[in-house]
Amino acid sequence: MDFQLTEEQLAVQAAARDFAQNELWAGVIERDEHQKFPAEQIKKMGELGFLGMMVSPEYGGGGMDTVSYVLAMEEISKVDASCSVIMSVNNSLVCWGLEKYGTEEQKQKYLPRLTSGEIIGAFCLSEPEAGSDATMQRTTAEDMGDHYLLNGTKNWITNGSSASVYLVIAQTNPELKHRGINALIVDKDTPGFVVGPKENKLGIRGSDTHSLMFTDVKVPKENRIGEDGFGFKFAMQVLAGGRIGIAAQALGIASGAYELSLKYSKERKSFGVPISQHQAIQFKLADMATNIDAARLLCLQAAHDKDAHQDYAKSGAMAKLFASKVAMDTAVEAVQVHGGYGFVKEFHVERMMRDAKITQIYEGTSEIQKIVISREILK
Repeated sequence: MDFQLTEEQLAVQAAARDFAQNELWAGVIERDEHQKFPAEQIKKMGELGFLGMMVSPEYGGGGMDTVSYVLAMEEISKVDASCSVIMSVNNSLVCWGLEKYGTEEQKQKYLPRLTSGEIIGAFCLSEPEAGSDATMQRTTAEDMGDHYLLNGTKNWITNGSSASVYLVIAQTNPELKHRGINALIVDKDTPGFVVGPKENKLGIRGSDTHSLMFTDVKVPKENRIGEDGFGFKFAMQVLAGGRIGIAAQALGIASGAYELSLKYSKERKSFGVPISQHQAIQFKLADMATNIDAARLLCLQAAHDKDAHQDYAKSGAMAKLFASKVAMDTAVEAVQVHGGYGFVKEFHVERMMRDAKITQIYEGTSEIQKIVISREILK
């Protein structure tokens, strides 16, 4: 077993840390307060290579491994989870899915622009009545010969209005159930495609989350990903990798809350000494540090499994399940360590507490992760 990071991985980690501290930190509270999409910051992330980290250089990507991606996600998430979820969707769900399963024409058309930050992508699976049960797709893609006619509504779509390309999961053959589902590439300017109102969210408020409506949207057959009926399998494969990204996001939120708490505990005094000298605070910090290290090892294990082309369904689900719980628990305790200051926005930890909750919900709830894990261990 080798727990040492390579020089390249350390360099990626340092670059992500520098970017987060120097480019994201200053305006993060304002973006959260006003639900402001970080357009300028996302453009810079594209220029630095953070939006297509695992994509082959042939298509403009960084050609990096999943471990490097996890390290970068953690550092970005320590400061701004809204930026990191945009980064995660573009990397894990859109770019990876297109490179892994798209045609050469699809890759050439979309990947160079997605990796550079010229455009960003969105992944469209959830619906008003299809959340955890992704088989219940009501959005339809009727086969019209040389094109599909797309009708329906998608909910909770990250990058909903800011994206330029959307990967849409829709039902073509209802009699085949999940085997009749297709994955289609839809460009934003396609007639009949409408972006709904922006959701007013508890956390990750800098990212734009919308409902999307499709009314008789014509999608050329060449925009289908994979063979007819491959859509559900495509979605599950993409989400399995996406869990690693969200686990790393949760890890970053926890790490950021812990680092702020550690710093604050050394500065804030009560009863004549820094509160870090009180055992009650020391025990909180000890629990935080231990759980974060455990979550990090799970994230790196899942990333290693993916890089080694091993089955990462279980390790990815374990990483997301545990890291998201650690994020929530650590952020709550961080507010407690800060006392009254933790309840006000300028000290950041209340935002981290709000941001942490979504990691237990999106890209598969914690309950769904337990289903995945139990299915894997009972094989």
